This record gives sequence, C-alpha cells and structure tokens, in this order.
Amino acid sequence: MSKDIAFEMAVSSVRYGIGVTREVGMDLAELGARLVLVLTDPTVCALAPVQTVLESLERSGVPFALYDRVRVEPSDESFLDAIAFARARPFDAFVAVGGGSTIDTAKAVNLYTTCPPADFLDYVNPPIGKGLPVPGPLKPLMAIPTTAGTGSETTGVTIFDLKKMRAKTGIANRRLKPTLGYLDPDNTRTMPPQVAASTGLDILSHAIESFTAMPFTDRPLPERPALRPAYQGSNPISDIWSMQALRMVAKFLVRAVDDASDDEARANMLLASSYAGVGFGNAGVHLPHGMSYPVSGNVKSYRAPGYVTDHPLVPHGISVILNAPAVFRFTASANPGRHLQAAEALGADVTGARAEDAGKILADRSYRLGRPGRMSSPRCSKMRWSAGSLLRGHSYLSPLETLKN
Repeated sequence: MSKDIAFEMAVSSVRYGIGVTREVGMDLAELGARLVLVLTDPTVCALAPVQTVLESLERSGVPFALYDRVRVEPSDESFLDAIAFARARPFDAFVAVGGGSTIDTAKAVNLYTTCPPADFLDYVNPPIGKGLPVPGPLKPLMAIPTTAGTGSETTGVTIFDLKKMRAKTGIANRRLKPTLGYLDPDNTRTMPPQVAASTGLDILSHAIESFTAMPFTDRPLPERPALRPAYQGSNPISDIWSMQALRMVAKFLVRAVDDASDDEARANMLLASSYAGVGFGNAGVHLPHGMSYPVSGNVKSYRAPGYVTDHPLVPHGISVILNAPAVFRFTASANPGRHLQAAEALGADVTGARAEDAGKILADRSYRLGRPGRMSSPRCSKMRWSAGSLLRGHSYLSPLETLKN
C-alpha cells in the first residue's frame, strides 16, 4: 500500500481579545446577513455572553432568532430538534455561544440545513454512517466559546450521542469549520471550577494525542486529494501548536481552576484550547478519546458537579482523561521520544530518561497535573478539585464508578 506524501492544514480564523464578542454584529452586517440564528444552551442563555451577542446584533441592525435548547453532550435527537428549528425560517448565518456542545450543534445545523442528506447518517463517520463528503460550502458560522477546552471553534468535527446505539460518534469534514472564532476571555469568567477542570483536561489530552498520533506519512495515500481525511496524523505544523498548548496547560490550568478571577490564567487557557484545536483538528486524536466514548455513552444516573443539566452525563474531558495515563504507558513504545517530549513540555525532567520509561514518565506527569502541592502555585494551595484527585477517585469518580453509574 502506498503511503501518503502530504498533509493539508485547514484552520479557522480566530479573533482574540477582551470584549471581541461585541463585534459579531458588525461582522455579520458586513457579510450581508439577513437573518441569523443564535444557538446556546439554557444555562448560558441566562449569562452575559448571550446578552452581549444579542445586543451586538441589534446595534448592527441584523435580525435574529434565538435557539436556547442545545443539549450539553448533544445527541442525535437534540441535533434533529435544532435542525428542525433552523429549517422553519430562511437563516443565512449562525452564531454559536457556549461550550463545545453548542458549537458542535451549530455545525450540524449548518450542515443539515445547507446541504440536506437523504438520511441523517449519510454524513456520520463510518462504520456507523456512510461518511459522505460535504458537497459544497456552508453558511457563515461565528463561534463564541464560553469554556476553555474543546477548541471546537477551530475544528471541522462535531460529536454527538447516537441514542439507539448508546454510542458516541461524529461527523468530520473541513467544511464544518466555523468562519470565525471569537476568543473573548470575559466569556469564561462564569465557568464553575469543575467545568474549568474538565475542559482544561480535554486540552491536555488533545495536545498529547495529536502529538503522539501516527505520522501522516504512515497513512495510506488517498485516491485523490479530496479524500484526504480531516484527521491526517501528526505533522510538523500541528506539532508546534500541540506542544505550545501543553506548556500553557502546565502553567495555567491549576490557576484557572482555583481562581476564576485570575485573568491571565483564564485568557491563556482559552488560547491553549484553540492552539490544541489547531493541532488535533488536523493531526487527530487516538485512544483516550476513543475509549472515552463507552465511558460517556454508558452513563446511567451520574450527574457531574458544576454541570446544570436535565440528564445524566460524564463531562467529555473527564471521560477522556480517566484512561489517558494507561494509554500513554501503552503507546509509548511506538515512539518513546515523542512521549518524552510531551512529558517535558508538561514540566517533567527527562534528562537521562530511558526510552522504556517514556510511557510511565508521561503517564505520571499527566496523572499528577493539578494535584495540590505538586505543580500548583502558592495561590492554589487551597484548591478544592484537581486532576490528581479526579484520577485517584477521591473527589470525583473512578473509572469503575463511571461505568457503574
């Protein structure tokens, strides 16, 4: 089998700065938008970011409608509800205000209203769906994240629960990428510490997985360039973004969880989320994300602290990080050097480290991240919740408890 000879970087435009949310109305007016659909979830709908967006649209004279029924950890049913709402009126642009669930829902709405398939599963990744390519450009989608973790504002991927199979799956295509992501540090001020921790751990795993993914040169050569997947394997450009995201997580995650008023930490975690999104949005992720799907898909009654929902859920970042240390021990033999580089970016001293110890070093570093008294700063000494305690099952849940509940 011939191996691939190239990779293609596809990234969304982003705008970073305190207060940039107020500019969305002007941007859509300049694009000539005649009717905009704003999507959010019931909790975020009551917070300042949504109000800021609506005021911006009104000031710029852009008509809009509000959809506030996005489901945290969306399902095919919640996607279909949002799609039906969007089909009722001739929307020509979309604004997503919220976490990854909202931005992913907006991507699906944009796709299914702009290029309707014969069957819902036509675009869904195989083997569950047909994985058909998106046939043409989609409508403008402005993504305004209110959490720092998924990086969905930079990726061409949307993830959801397929209820009838009790499985997580998704759609991946470069055309799903938002038109513009607004990285406004003001929008993460209201994140509960548990949400900041979960989403921050998602950044951690995104960055490590994309950096340690199969190289693009090991993947099969596609018959034509259009068939090259969105997730192409590790590559020299994704590597840069993923490694910088790891350095930022090591420095700022604990601070951002411990103190919502730490503006520097929150701003840098928001940037780290997008950096990791650029990395994994082109390189892809691997086992920790794959293994997270049965964890979250089989939850029965567990309701996560800090998440206001009407249904049981294990937050995505938690379902990913539960198995990550074990994965890194397993995958290190494929490329010990890269695992050691990732550990070093997280602050580990790898001087003289042996190749056979690479997995343990990276696993231990990811396990310890955020544990009080280890990587935390003096101001974080009273931290109530951490990745370390999560992985020990002390203040959150263990993998067995997750599957049991």
